[in-house]
Amino acid sequence: MTPAINVLKKHKADHKIHRYSPQGSSESYGEEAAKALNIDASRVFKTLVVELNDDPKKLAVGVVPVNHQLDLKLIAKAAGAKKVQMANPVNAEKATGYVVGGISPLGQKKQLPIVLDSSIQNFSTVFFSAGKRGLQIELQPDMLIKLSKGKIADIAR
Repeated sequence: MTPAINVLKKHKADHKIHRYSPQGSSESYGEEAAKALNIDASRVFKTLVVELNDDPKKLAVGVVPVNHQLDLKLIAKAAGAKKVQMANPVNAEKATGYVVGGISPLGQKKQLPIVLDSSIQNFSTVFFSAGKRGLQIELQPDMLIKLSKGKIADIAR
């Protein structure tokens, strides 16, 4: 059980857990998950931690499809920051309680501000990390938005 799955159980959210064996050979953990589970990559979302305004203690999270990249200018605007950069992986792991490649938007150790790409609303269900490599959660987008206390914005390119 991961903290992300515990959040879903606590709120009695209708969800499915999907397991696969991570090979570690893919350049992208998310794309590896999409391929292993035979899912359109645009339905699988990756969770990326960014640092706001050159302050390693001020972090936020962007959630974008695995077949897209996070647009740093767009997430900066959505997060109300002048500038963002990708967070140091050690800081991301420390703040979320998850390892890189398994960071979930749910059940983070420290609740970081979350911005989800607007494309998430195009699907009846989406997939995202359950907090461990090789484990994906399938959930309705509205429930993910609600439980993550996330904000919707165009942040992918």
